[in-house]
Amino acid sequence: MNKSTLSTAIVMLSIGLGAGYLLFGQKGLETERGEKVVPLTSAITDNKKPLFYRNSMNPSVTSPVPAKDSMGMDYVAVYAENIDSKAVLGTVKIDPVVVQNIGIRTSFAKQESMSRTIRAAGRVDFDEQKMARLHPKVEGWIEALKVDKTGETVSKGDVLVSIYSPKLVSTQQEYLLALNSLELLKDSPFEDIARGAKEMVASARERLQLLDVPEHQIVELEKSGKIKKQLHIHTPVDGTVIRIGSRQGQYVTPKTELYMVVDLSQVWVYADVYEYELPWIKIGDEVEMSLASVPGKVFTGRLGYIYPYAEAKTRTTKVRIVFDNPEQLLRPDMFAEVIIHSDVKKNAIVIPAQAVIRSGIRSQVFVVTEPGKFEPRVVTLGIESNGKVAVLSGLIDGEEVVTSAQFMVDSESKLREATEKMMQQLQNKKQVDNKMSSMEMSNNAKSQSKEQ
Repeated sequence: MNKSTLSTAIVMLSIGLGAGYLLFGQKGLETERGEKVVPLTSAITDNKKPLFYRNSMNPSVTSPVPAKDSMGMDYVAVYAENIDSKAVLGTVKIDPVVVQNIGIRTSFAKQESMSRTIRAAGRVDFDEQKMARLHPKVEGWIEALKVDKTGETVSKGDVLVSIYSPKLVSTQQEYLLALNSLELLKDSPFEDIARGAKEMVASARERLQLLDVPEHQIVELEKSGKIKKQLHIHTPVDGTVIRIGSRQGQYVTPKTELYMVVDLSQVWVYADVYEYELPWIKIGDEVEMSLASVPGKVFTGRLGYIYPYAEAKTRTTKVRIVFDNPEQLLRPDMFAEVIIHSDVKKNAIVIPAQAVIRSGIRSQVFVVTEPGKFEPRVVTLGIESNGKVAVLSGLIDGEEVVTSAQFMVDSESKLREATEKMMQQLQNKKQVDNKMSSMEMSNNAKSQSKEQ
């Protein structure tokens, strides 16, 4: 391209710009939809004077004159008309076309019932209230084991083991001697002697009972008058033998655990519930459980206890669930899937959880007060379930909240808030200056009057 061609192009461009200015510069441009667009030249030559200029990246940095930041960007002019003194601090007003372009979506706060299904992994265990650990109350030797295999089912009163104990033998002898003395002295003319003989019999019999000698052996001893070498130990509960702590011929003491018997007709299941799920559950809630070992069958139980402490490593709280187990299908240490059906929260103000902006210090939503106008509102949140959250305070039924692109609105809101705070500072400063000026004028007037 030669110099003459370049010069011609520049001249034509200047003529076009000049014509455009003459045609549209003062009246403004209109789009095909009839929307008026104010030209840049009109904005520049506008008689309105900015109050100050704001750093576009840091709203707290301002300048009384036009300036540029460290990146070379112009400061943004702030006019008095941009400030709505009646609006809530940080309120944003956006053109409806822009609202649609940036994808702002809204939803309404509704009053409805909320419920939650809590799933957790469970572990089957014994019912601690139906466990029995059997220890002898005397020293001796195991003469015979009636039940010598774990897993056997026993009924209350069954004989488990026979023990030979010298102490039991001597106690039986004392009891027989007391019985013989009573037989001789019961008709004594001296009342104290007869009463003493009866007391000796009662004391000797009570010692046998305290040493767990079965009642039938005591009765047999009274009838036969013959000392029994062995003591029978009976199970005090129905259940299953899960541990045997002695064998035939073994010397045992009261420290020796002979048997551990557990009633498995009812079992406990432990499950871990996360902290945010705790507000939903309470004692008595219905619980369903399924196991891989029993496919297709659902067991129903009740939440029996919520432990008053949390696990340090998992940050969960343990709960205990009670299940009936008549068919013995639930075995201790099995793993299961637990579903807790929590109570329903009624008449809660509910909004989509995605509408909430959580800053760590507070929770905030943007409420649509009129088309294109968004007001920041601090809310107090309740329980959350299925993508919805309950609002305890800050919203009422029927209010419209922003559910998408709210972070863009929040960014603009923070800029507006910083600007409005700056405006308030300027207004306060102006009021102080006016007050000081009035006081100074008043003092000057007083001084002049005194001089006259």
